[in-house]
Amino acid sequence: MHARTKAFICRRAARVQGMKFGIQTPTCSEGLIYPAGFASHKTMVELSQNAERLGYDSAWGNDHISTQHYIKGLMAKPPNYFEPLITHGFIAEATKKIRLGTGIIALPYRNPVILAKQLSTLDNLSEGRTIIGLGSGAYREEFEGINPGWNYEERGQLMDEAVQSLRLLLSKPKASFEGKFIKFRDIEMYPKPKQKPLPLWMGGNSQAVLRRAGTWGEGWLPAVLTPARVREGLKTVKKYAKKAGRDASKIVVGPQYVFSVAKSSAEASRRFKKSLAYEHLLSLKKTTFKGQAMEEYENMNLIGSSAQIIERIDGLMKAGVNYLPALIPMAKNYAELMQQVKMFAKEVMPSFG
Repeated sequence: MHARTKAFICRRAARVQGMKFGIQTPTCSEGLIYPAGFASHKTMVELSQNAERLGYDSAWGNDHISTQHYIKGLMAKPPNYFEPLITHGFIAEATKKIRLGTGIIALPYRNPVILAKQLSTLDNLSEGRTIIGLGSGAYREEFEGINPGWNYEERGQLMDEAVQSLRLLLSKPKASFEGKFIKFRDIEMYPKPKQKPLPLWMGGNSQAVLRRAGTWGEGWLPAVLTPARVREGLKTVKKYAKKAGRDASKIVVGPQYVFSVAKSSAEASRRFKKSLAYEHLLSLKKTTFKGQAMEEYENMNLIGSSAQIIERIDGLMKAGVNYLPALIPMAKNYAELMQQVKMFAKEVMPSFG
């Protein structure tokens, strides 16, 4: 650890406490973040075991079913997408305390009754270690491929019905629902989740997501926000929580970022701009990052020296962030990924533990 970083940590250690960190496992990241052939169930289990030993609070898996159009133009072979809940079952068996998050489950792709059964099962098998991030999915072609004839613009209403359905199924002795998209009757489902309630985090940056987080969520899981936008969004979350009669202080604020930590900011920047993750972020400018300036991606993520990243996290904490889940390391291969995971744990995380 460099002297400047050490000094920075020492000055801050006495007053900064309470931030938790999670790492993203590459369940569905080939083509999006990492090259083809990057992921395997063995490396995802090993990554989670190492993250547990290094002090990360959680391991997160993302969710895709089919290849996105823009990736088909970049890769000769289709990417491998591993279903995150089944993958987490393997990780749960191989670990003892690390929490298992989804960042995110694309809810419009899944039957909520079957999903509720999967979530309850995983929470019991993991002894109450699951966190469920839910989102609408970012790619039109994926949604329309799974739901032919459905209106992509109606995903918001579908999301509202699906979140309410999950709440009923996960908590009520017997559940029924009658909506435009979702219908089920007299579903008795046991075992219930070990956690009460099972934490559901609402993933995304839109106003509709802020409403869902405040109304129904245990957490808000946005992507790549500046401290100013976190602060602005949190005000809206609190407004909806108050309207719903909920305690907003119990809602976790956990934005997701990619990170590249290096000896210098120039080195970290080079790694980031050469990564597939940079192309992935650009592909989301019409959906998740609509209205955001693309040239600010680097400043909006955790790219730089250890001291620079610590300073950026400090700004996020002041804006109301208390968890950095599903952090995505920039890497070309697994060895480089582990180097990033270890460096972040040793040079950044001690400032906030």
